[in-house]
Amino acid sequence: MRIIVTLWLLLLALPCHAGPIRIKDLVEFDGVRGNDLVGYGLVVGLNGTGDGIRNAPFTEEIMANLLERLGVNVTGEEFRPKNVAAVFVTATLPPFARSGARIDVTVSAIGDAKSLLGGTLIMTPLNGADGQIYAVAQGTIIAGGVSAEGEAAKVVQGVPTAGVIPSGARVEREIEFDFSTTSSVRLALRQPDFTTAGRIESVINREFGRAVAVMTDAGTVGLDLARTGMASPAHALGRVENLLVEPETRARVIVDQRSGTIVMGADVRISRVAVAQGNLTLTVEEAPVVVQPNPFGEGETVVVPRSSVGIAKSPGTSMAEVQGSTSLSEVVSGLNALGVAPHDMIDILKSINAAGALHAEFIVQ
Repeated sequence: MRIIVTLWLLLLALPCHAGPIRIKDLVEFDGVRGNDLVGYGLVVGLNGTGDGIRNAPFTEEIMANLLERLGVNVTGEEFRPKNVAAVFVTATLPPFARSGARIDVTVSAIGDAKSLLGGTLIMTPLNGADGQIYAVAQGTIIAGGVSAEGEAAKVVQGVPTAGVIPSGARVEREIEFDFSTTSSVRLALRQPDFTTAGRIESVINREFGRAVAVMTDAGTVGLDLARTGMASPAHALGRVENLLVEPETRARVIVDQRSGTIVMGADVRISRVAVAQGNLTLTVEEAPVVVQPNPFGEGETVVVPRSSVGIAKSPGTSMAEVQGSTSLSEVVSGLNALGVAPHDMIDILKSINAAGALHAEFIVQ
C-alpha cells in the first residue's frame, strides 16, 4: 500500500474594481430599519419527536394553559404527549410594514425535542423590545434537517430542531413613524471610507445642482431633504438611492487556514522580496511477507509486516524574486509559476507580511 500526503488545491478569487454601484447598495438610511420580534409558543403534530415532559415541565404548563383557554380542563390529569415541543419564535419587522402584511419567522426548540419536522406552530404572539405585540405567528414548519435512528445507530443531517415558516406571521400593529415630516436624513456607509463618502456627496450635489449633501465623517453623509426641491422626502430618497458611485476599498488579503482559501483585493501591492518554496512528500509502503512452516512440520502460517517510510523533498525547489510595487496579477503569476500549494502560499504570505513587504491589511481567519 502506497500513501502520498499532498495538499489541497487553492481556491483563489481575483476581484476587480467593482465599478459604479448604486448608493442604496452602499449605505443604510438612518431611521429606516427593521425591529426584532420574539415569542414563546408550542409546536404540535410531531411524530413522537417532541419534548419529554419530565425534562421540560414548562411545555406541560403552557400546553395546559392553552387548553384551558380553549375550554378544556386538564388540571390533575396525566397528560404526557410526545408530539409537542416548546419553541422560541423570532422574526424581524421590516420598516414601513403595515397591518395585515406577512413576514417570515424562525422557530427553534428550547427543550429536548429531537425534531420539529412536520410540526405546526400554534398561534404565537410576537413581542417587540417594548413588550408590545406587533405580530402573530402560526403555520407549518419547514425544518432545516432530518434525523433517523434505529436500535443501535442514529444519523442526523442538518439541524432538525430549528426551522422556518415563510410568511408565517401577520403584522397586527404598526410602528409609528411619520417619514413625510422628515427634513433631513443621514446616510451611513456599510464600509466607512473617506473617499467613498466624498464621492457620494459629490454625486448627490451634482444631481440636484446645489449643496444638499455634506460628508461629516468617513461613515456618514448628511442629506438636507428640504433643499432637494422634491415633493416629499420619499421622492428625494427614491432619486438619491439609484445614483451610481464607484466605491473605494482598502487593500486586503484574507486567508482561511481551514479551507485553504485565499482572497486578495485588486489593490494589493508587494515590495521587492525574494521567495523560496519547496514541498515535502511522505511515502509509506507496506510489503507484508507470508511465512509458512516446513512440509509435515508443526506450526502456523503467519504474516510478517514489512514497512518502508520515507520523507523526500520534491524536485524543482525554486527561489523567485518579486520586483518592487508588484501588482496582484504579477504576484499570482509568480506564485503559480512556483507551483505553490494553498497552505504553502499562506505561509509565504505570512512571511512576506512579517517582512513588511506586503502593503495590505492581512486577515487570518
